[in-house]
Amino acid sequence: MNFSSAKWFHAYARRALYSAAVAVVCVQAVAQEKLQEVVVTAERREENIQNVPIAITAVTTETLRSKGVTDIHALGNLTPNVNLDAGSPFSGDRSVLSASIRGIGQDDFAFNLDPAVGVYLDGVYLARTIGANQNLLDVDRIEILKGPQGTLFGANTIGGAISIVTHTPGSKPHFVAEADTGRFNRRDFAFTADMPISSTLLSSITVSSQVRDGYQRVIPYPAGSPEATIAHIVDPQTAYPKAGTDAHDSNGGQNLQVVRGKLLWLASDSMKATFAADWSHENQSAIPNTDTLAIPNAAFAGIYNLCISQPAAVLNALNLQNAADLALVVSYDPLFSPAIPGGFFANQTSNIFNTTNGLCGPRANNSGLPYPGGAALGGAGYIGGPPGPMNAASPGYTGSPNPRIYWNRAATDTGNIDTTYSTGPSFAKYDAFGGSITLDSDVTQGLHFKSITGYRQTKWNIGIDLDGTPESIQEVTDTQHQFQVSEELQLSGKLLENKLDYVSGLYFFHEAGYVHDFVPFEGILYIYDAANDVDTKTYGAFIHADYRLMDAIGFSFGGRYTWDRKTFTGGQEDLNGFAYKFLGCNPPNAVLNPVPFGPPGGIPNPAGLPCAVFVGFPDPAQPLRYFPPGELSQDYNIFTPTVGAQYHISPDMMAYLSWSKGFKAGGWSTRLSRAINNGNDVAFKPEYSKTVELGLKSEWLDRRLLANAAVFYTNYDGIQLNVQTGASPVYENAGNAKMKGGELEMQSLLARGLTLNFAGAYIDAYYTFVDPAIGIPQYFDPNRGLVLLPP
Repeated sequence: MNFSSAKWFHAYARRALYSAAVAVVCVQAVAQEKLQEVVVTAERREENIQNVPIAITAVTTETLRSKGVTDIHALGNLTPNVNLDAGSPFSGDRSVLSASIRGIGQDDFAFNLDPAVGVYLDGVYLARTIGANQNLLDVDRIEILKGPQGTLFGANTIGGAISIVTHTPGSKPHFVAEADTGRFNRRDFAFTADMPISSTLLSSITVSSQVRDGYQRVIPYPAGSPEATIAHIVDPQTAYPKAGTDAHDSNGGQNLQVVRGKLLWLASDSMKATFAADWSHENQSAIPNTDTLAIPNAAFAGIYNLCISQPAAVLNALNLQNAADLALVVSYDPLFSPAIPGGFFANQTSNIFNTTNGLCGPRANNSGLPYPGGAALGGAGYIGGPPGPMNAASPGYTGSPNPRIYWNRAATDTGNIDTTYSTGPSFAKYDAFGGSITLDSDVTQGLHFKSITGYRQTKWNIGIDLDGTPESIQEVTDTQHQFQVSEELQLSGKLLENKLDYVSGLYFFHEAGYVHDFVPFEGILYIYDAANDVDTKTYGAFIHADYRLMDAIGFSFGGRYTWDRKTFTGGQEDLNGFAYKFLGCNPPNAVLNPVPFGPPGGIPNPAGLPCAVFVGFPDPAQPLRYFPPGELSQDYNIFTPTVGAQYHISPDMMAYLSWSKGFKAGGWSTRLSRAINNGNDVAFKPEYSKTVELGLKSEWLDRRLLANAAVFYTNYDGIQLNVQTGASPVYENAGNAKMKGGELEMQSLLARGLTLNFAGAYIDAYYTFVDPAIGIPQYFDPNRGLVLLPP
């Protein structure tokens, strides 16, 4: 779900949100006892924020320190209509930034998805949400631009942009250090030093360390219950492939070190070069997770519970042609109920639940794979579930001596959000290095050249246990490697007797990397093993100009032409061969050496096709692979213009009107629960936003009061909606929406060093179209727009 209001939209497609914040802050005031003038570079040139015809919030170093802000996500509390979260669903890591502005954002960290809010570090675009929650230890200011920024910032700023401007080395020696301590053994330290080497060569370095123990404790299962004394088994962490098995006795800890350095060379009065580098290292426990809902008869869960709740003899004798047997299966998993009458399962003669090579048999233990897999689930018995002969807590228990954990809400509920039964992987490891070279040169009077060259690489490794139990119901481990290079060339200046300010430029960006996910579902009935490669190249050309027709009236116009090429290779596999077992086409060693499938078992197969072909897998040579072999690609050329007008009511007040367009790149869904034969079946295209904005910027009382307001109306088309298909979330261009709202920000100087700030926002977001093919029940309400009902 791309809306920042994703939680609202589960029930309704329209909802309004109001928010407001008031703060009294002690800051340093200038000698004239006026509010400090803030200079920004939102339009690629330095200018007073009050003269920029964009809804923009600038947060200075003084504000960051006074409010104790140490990373980007905390800025969401200071800026209206901006939501910034440290960590996204099942990412496990607070270095991941889940950002949305004015209702448009991206919550998923997957490599195949681009952010909707672009983050820039000293002008260099950070392509991944992983690592985008940057540490703000040496920042001069943060600029948050709202609405599409497709002209000056390019792709993937459909919701807005966040520009981080780090500290510039000073000409005098300067040293600042700070240390903090607190609960959970918190111990933070940071220092910044300006160290001029000569009058023309200036340097600075900043080092920080943030360390804290976790606050969600891992406790024994099931603590405080009569079943606590009953022995039970879970699959060992080494039974299946994972990106790592590290675990901690608590979740939510922090262990992050960051180093940043800058070298400023003042080559001449008209030329300077800035060399910047940064390094980040993180090695900590995963962010906490608490389940609020567990459905025991959901697709995979119902099969798991059936297997451990019935004796092996019953499972081996099940015949779905028998009404009583089918009714037993349906009581655990309604997925099978459409088979009555005459459906596939009613005609199924092979026993898909058998404990030898069926769904209730051994898991992911195919010969030749470098891990042992898991023993059969069938007849294991259970604890923590409903009464029955297979419940180890009942007097008549007839199961194995080592039962398993029944999957339901009670199995995950510790009664305290700060405790968990999860004993699976819990780690977040992140290493990143980046560097940039920025050249500034006055070519002639009125003509300025700028070059920004950037390089970044990241290595990310996480593990998070999402199911709340010691069993491997759902444990996500992931490893990603990424690198990117970029180059931006700018020419800016003034023309027409200084009435026209312009900036033009060329842009190149190249990103490549791979991701390898491991995600088991419901006791390893399905084990998602996805190795994917992604490569992106982007070329762009842009121009933006502001023309002052007369002192009071100005116009702005601009556009960017972007050419994108994405390539993708999908390597997802299901290591347990669930589809083969589910369809009763699983002879011995079938996943490695498939043999023809035919009577007596399942649907007649007179052609004698191999199992992989019969089940629908694209490559018989790799019968577990869900994606067809080979490279997929997408190309698109997109023009994103902007136009606007400004009216300077007085030297202290400006009104503006603008229209702008932005887009977010397309890609491919990579979490599949069914095999595909054409990679284009899971491709999605770019999404677009077009926004009209009316704003007012004003200064009052001799700059002791600033008041800025903006209202907007956005058409959001081709939304890349996250749609649940089977057990997997996939992305489709399945909806359109409209958003309207406004923001008000006020800052007043009450006395020397004492300010009062107010920020408020309103947004009303609603779908105008959702593709009926995605299967979400819906109807149109004239008062609320399109209403989506829970499926």
